[in-house]
Amino acid sequence: MGRDDGGGGNRSYGRKKFKRSRAHFADRITADGRDGWPVEAGRYRLVVSRACPWASRALVSRRLLGLEDALSLAVTDPLQDDRSWRFTLDPDGRDPVLGIRYLSEAYDRRETDYPGGVSVPAVVDVESGALVTNDYQQITLDLATEWAALHREGAPDLYPRARRDEIDALAEDVFQDVNNGVYRAGFATDQEEYEAACTALFRRLELLAGRLERQRYLVGDTITEADIRLFTTLVRFDAVYHGHFKCNRWKLTENRVLWAYARDLYQTPGFGDTVDFDHIKRHYYQVHTGINPSGIVPLGPDLSGWTAPHHRAELGGRPFGDGTPPGPVRAGEEVPAPGRP
Repeated sequence: MGRDDGGGGNRSYGRKKFKRSRAHFADRITADGRDGWPVEAGRYRLVVSRACPWASRALVSRRLLGLEDALSLAVTDPLQDDRSWRFTLDPDGRDPVLGIRYLSEAYDRRETDYPGGVSVPAVVDVESGALVTNDYQQITLDLATEWAALHREGAPDLYPRARRDEIDALAEDVFQDVNNGVYRAGFATDQEEYEAACTALFRRLELLAGRLERQRYLVGDTITEADIRLFTTLVRFDAVYHGHFKCNRWKLTENRVLWAYARDLYQTPGFGDTVDFDHIKRHYYQVHTGINPSGIVPLGPDLSGWTAPHHRAELGGRPFGDGTPPGPVRAGEEVPAPGRP
């Protein structure tokens, strides 16, 4: 089982172009169990790396929706080896629920000799120990809709039916140019490929800044799936993408609108309290040896600004709609505050 690039499907390299493959295991966990996997409290375990932006979407959604009791969490070491994501953060190097040392073991129980990479997020059936899905694009949409019966009281509607077409269209643009765009720039194999990806990335960021100058959130006046998907890239931007992936036209902190928007979300319960900058930096700088062969992790940037006032509330908006913020972070799932180990 080879390593992947930090989750969200596997990467493949052509001579000219970085390509992110679709999730191989795309079963869905649904209220009616039509794929053979019904929503059921305690049946499944969500496996994530806090370093991975694709897995971070699921972390944010799970917190906002209050699914901690229904869907248990396994957090891997930010550093992989050739056998995949490791559970070395747990006693004896094994996940205490699944009893495995490597996420690849859950993949093997689903499909022997699976030829692809082992990616996060992954949802595993606890009883069988087999992978159910690694469909990073669909997992959070299903958490927001199919898992509704298990949402906490006051959970926000992250994928409102009346706005889904708008959310989907915006999310696709953000995926192509921003979420995946930073990877296309970072793993480019020639100048032309890099410049095309970097140009598209910053063009899209500037369009998003124009949109967000007039409204607090991307779609409507509440937090939606669209905000979650943009946030997980923005929160990594200055820490890794600006330098490590050469996305250096400007820093996030140099864009007044996007920097305030990202801080607003970071300070919203359910967002910043899932972010571990230490895991993020160590993963990117130490795993991507083709880009950073020394494995040296930079000391910067200064992270203290994430908690500075953002004044975005002046635009109005209701973060949780008719709902309420999530409660305190579950014991054992806390992350360090920015700037502190």
